[in-house]
Amino acid sequence: MTVQETLSPLSAVEPATTELGRIIKLAVLAVGGQGGGVLTGWIEALARAEGYACQATSVAGVAQRTGATVYYIEMCPSGERQPVFSLMPAAGDVDILIAAEWMEAGRAIIRGFVTPDRTTLIASTHRALAVSEKMVPGDGIANPAEVQAAAELAALRLIMADFDQVAVKAGSVISASLFGALAASGALPFPVAAFENAIRAGGTGVEASLRAFAAGAAAAVEGEKAPEPKDVTLAEKTAITGPKRQIALWEGLCARADALPGDAPAMARAGLQKLAEFQGLDYASSYLDRVEALSAKDAAPFDFTREAAKYIANAMAYDDVIRVADLKTRGRRFDRIGAEMGAKDGRLMQVTEFLHPRAEEIVGLFPAGWGARLEGSVKAMGRIDRWFCKGRRIRSDGLIGFGLLYLVGGLRGWRLKTLRHRMEVAHLEAWLLRVEAVLSRDPALAVEILRCRRLIKGYSDTHARGQSKFDRVMAGIALVEQCEDAADWARRLREAALQDEQGKALDGALDTIRSFVKP
Repeated sequence: MTVQETLSPLSAVEPATTELGRIIKLAVLAVGGQGGGVLTGWIEALARAEGYACQATSVAGVAQRTGATVYYIEMCPSGERQPVFSLMPAAGDVDILIAAEWMEAGRAIIRGFVTPDRTTLIASTHRALAVSEKMVPGDGIANPAEVQAAAELAALRLIMADFDQVAVKAGSVISASLFGALAASGALPFPVAAFENAIRAGGTGVEASLRAFAAGAAAAVEGEKAPEPKDVTLAEKTAITGPKRQIALWEGLCARADALPGDAPAMARAGLQKLAEFQGLDYASSYLDRVEALSAKDAAPFDFTREAAKYIANAMAYDDVIRVADLKTRGRRFDRIGAEMGAKDGRLMQVTEFLHPRAEEIVGLFPAGWGARLEGSVKAMGRIDRWFCKGRRIRSDGLIGFGLLYLVGGLRGWRLKTLRHRMEVAHLEAWLLRVEAVLSRDPALAVEILRCRRLIKGYSDTHARGQSKFDRVMAGIALVEQCEDAADWARRLREAALQDEQGKALDGALDTIRSFVKP
């Protein structure tokens, strides 16, 4: 079945017309594994089959660091004179720009490849996070809304959809769905059937590629809308709460969350779901107790209550060994990995987990009293460190490896008796007491102290580094909390702590404070 038979909107798409001698300039930006070379080959074969002179070049990039590979194609109708083609795109001189990842579209705009007088921008809205985003201690993910705003201003035409998901659903890769989007755009002077013939001429994965081609064309023509928010269904409640007799308790917790002021209810509901999954409904109820106690001291516009609902939930759902093991054995994780690796039905997939627990993580699983005694013994901690603190590889796709992780992940009922839980509760209560102490006199500072909790995340060394930064930021706030601009200084300290892993920016911010604060 052809695209034209599948998609009636394409029948209205008229291919562009090209003056004799005019060169069409097209750039493709793609990272490894997205089939950028295949897409370029299809476009080149398409142009030549339609009687065009064509040249394709590529310049490899280090996609996770400095950008994707840039494939560049120039074409024009064949004539008596041999055209002279360029080897690389130039700023302000690209007719069609295809970005196989959303931030690559942003990079193309920054480099001047997308201009409002001529460029049709076709971009996939999915994300493949760059190393520079992953390595930030806080939330280093770039804002996709900023890219969309820039694209709407910079491009003559903007065609955007999650073409990666479109291709996955069709059993192919993004190159095929982007090729379909290019056909649907009408930006090239060729009929849709010629695009399909180019895929068939490739001879590999033809049927899957044609399905993805058709789906990509449909996404380009019709667009995709974000799903509307929905209420939690009865099935979802049962999955979170267990037996149906607990649904009434869940309904009561939701009613309490909805009674919170301002914008807090939505955040509190998300926190409830997170904590009910983490440790059950009684634990989720204790979360609401804390939020309600702080909310009673808040005033309009109730930003403090909203932030309390967010960060208390994150603090109570800490990443211990039990949670890490539980997450690694969930079915949807294996489904996600299989989808990312392109594993098909009937094919075996091997998954190796790299674990490096510290002695503190091991002792944290012990009963609180016993664990505290062990932690206080240098000799005992050294012995445990020698036994366990080694990089370990566990095959979670195998029976033994999966069984070990599943056993540890099933210790949720034991969690509240552990040393790690006692330490987390003590840290949580000390943090909230600090917040309450400043709330009445400086609500803005109280909000900033709540937000400092984002410094603590992960487990093992990541958690230790985050908690160390948190403690140092709290110490810095103590130096300035009597100042009129204490909230602003707290924000600066937190942002400095998030800038680098070593904490050099935080050291500089603390030195600045010490330079003007009297001892």
